[in-house]
Amino acid sequence: MQTKKLRRHDLKKNLPLLLLTVPGLIYLIINNYLPMFGIFIAFKQMDYAKGLFGSPWCGLANFKFLFASNQAGIMIRNTVLYNLAFILLGTFFAVLIAILMSEIVQLGCSKFFQAGLVMPNLISMVIVSYIVYAFLSPENGLFNALIVSMGGEPISWYTEEKWWPLILIVTQIWKTAGYSSIVYIASISGIDPSLYEAARIDGAGKLQQIFRITLPQLKSIITIMLLMSCARIFASDFGLFYQVPQNSGALYNVTQTIDTYVYRGLMQNGDLGMSSAAGLFQSVLGFILVMTANYLVRKADNESALF
Repeated sequence: MQTKKLRRHDLKKNLPLLLLTVPGLIYLIINNYLPMFGIFIAFKQMDYAKGLFGSPWCGLANFKFLFASNQAGIMIRNTVLYNLAFILLGTFFAVLIAILMSEIVQLGCSKFFQAGLVMPNLISMVIVSYIVYAFLSPENGLFNALIVSMGGEPISWYTEEKWWPLILIVTQIWKTAGYSSIVYIASISGIDPSLYEAARIDGAGKLQQIFRITLPQLKSIITIMLLMSCARIFASDFGLFYQVPQNSGALYNVTQTIDTYVYRGLMQNGDLGMSSAAGLFQSVLGFILVMTANYLVRKADNESALF
């Protein structure tokens, strides 16, 4: 009886806080959990005349679409390798920006500097693609203008695939690093200032403080962010790989990912089941990667594990 009274008291005490979670909980259910009932579409041969439930089952036929083409190896390779580069380099630059921001906060220009870093992530990828095109346009691009002014020959950026791994990586980092750094800036601001004061008294310079205090204190949050990134290692930013290269067929070997491949197949065949199969394939592999990575991290350092 006493336990029930305590539970009621705790519920009444925390009710305002619980009510604050309701909008977020509703959003989470509608956007993350209700769509899971559509998983069965991945195993159906969609017939719009018969509807979702009347369409015939087709087993794993929709999944074969992902591997039936000679592009299967290319799209999986591109998806995984680009994401590995985005995760590793993106984390490095996000942490670097956070450390720089924490060091220049006294100068009074940090808000302006941070706005310049965050803005690319907030604007549409359509706008980003136009900005990239302004640099790479074969006729009027800034890069070609610079090359010609130095006596060189203009480059046909949208037909020469050798440049695009670098272009896509730089674009992605420029777009996301500033926004991602906010998490690390918040973590740095929470580090006990007395640690830095003690380090200065002991004669430690800025670099020593960064490597002996800041980075060790950020280890847990960096690990958590890396674990969360593993969930999307088989997914890709559609706008980055479709809009930024202007859907150029000459670049498919270095820009084709699972998402763009499925989109092109969907536009040609109009088969919803194939896109559902691709989404399920990406989600299952992402789940396996997160669970595996978290297990390995928990074995090495339990405090840094996600769960």
